[in-house]
Amino acid sequence: MLHQPQLPPPGFAEGVLQITLITLTASSALHHCLFPPGDPRAGCSAPGIVVLGLNRSHAKNALSKNLVKMMSKAVDALKSDKKVRTVVFRSEVPGIFCAGADLKERAKMHSSEVSSFVSRARATINELANLPVPTIAAIDGTALGGGLELALACDIRVAASSAKMGLVETKLAIIPGAGGTQRLPRTIGVSLAKELIFSARIVDGEEAKSIGLISHVVEQNEAGDAAYRRALALAKEFLPQGPVAMRVAKLAINQGMEVDLVTGLAIEEACYAQTIPTKDRIEGLLAFKEKRPPRYKGE
Repeated sequence: MLHQPQLPPPGFAEGVLQITLITLTASSALHHCLFPPGDPRAGCSAPGIVVLGLNRSHAKNALSKNLVKMMSKAVDALKSDKKVRTVVFRSEVPGIFCAGADLKERAKMHSSEVSSFVSRARATINELANLPVPTIAAIDGTALGGGLELALACDIRVAASSAKMGLVETKLAIIPGAGGTQRLPRTIGVSLAKELIFSARIVDGEEAKSIGLISHVVEQNEAGDAAYRRALALAKEFLPQGPVAMRVAKLAINQGMEVDLVTGLAIEEACYAQTIPTKDRIEGLLAFKEKRPPRYKGE
C-alpha cells in the first residue's frame, strides 16, 4: 500500500508531480494533491485507477532533475501496490503534456552531469514501462523529446487531435536518450521511426493515429482534457477483468515481443500457468455458471 508522505519544505515549488488515487487510500512520496473517494475533483469514481499528473506549469512540464526524482519515487511506490489496477499519466498544465528535458537546467550542467541525468531519466522511464499494470498516456497537449518518450513507455497512448508530438533531439545535435530510439521503431516501424527522428518532425494527433503512434485520437474539448477523459473511460474498461490475469498478460506480451515466436509461446505458457491456481480463476468460472458479475480479489 502507498503511504501518506511528508509534505515538502516551505517554498518548495520545483517540479510538481500531482497524484490522484481514485478511491484508494493513500498517497505519494511527493508534493501532491490527493482527492479522497467520491470527491468530484477526482473526475472518476472507479476503484483502482491511479492518475499521475505533471504540473510544472512555469516550465511546460520540462523534465528537471527534481521532477525525474519525484517520478521515480512515485513509480516505485505504485509498483508494489496490489490495489492499483491501471495508471493514467497526464498533464495538469493546459496545452502541454511534457516539453522534454529542461534545457535551461541542462545548459548549466557539466557534461558528466548530463550523462548521469540522462541515465536517471532513462531508468525512471524504464520503470514506468515495467509497471505490472496497464498504463495509459493521455496527451492533451505538446509532447516533445523526453515527453514523447514518457508516453512511448506507456502501454497505450490517447491524444487530442490538436496535440503535437515528436522526437526532436537531432535539432539539438543529440539523440533521444530515454528510450525513444528503441520504443518508437517498435511502435511505428523502423523506417518511419528513422524518418521522424532524422527530420525531427512534429506530428499532430490525427497523423499520430494514422501512423500507429497512438491508439486513439479525440477532438479536443473546451476544458482541454478530452484525451484524459478518453483515457479514464478506457481505464474503466480494464477494471472488471481479473487483476492477476491483467498483470501476467502484460508480462507475456512485453517479454514475448522481444524474442522469437517459439520462445514467446513458452513465455505465454509459463504466464498462463500462473493463473491456474488462483482464486480469481475459480471465481470467474463460478460467476459464469451463476450468471453474475465476478468478484475478483487479485488472489
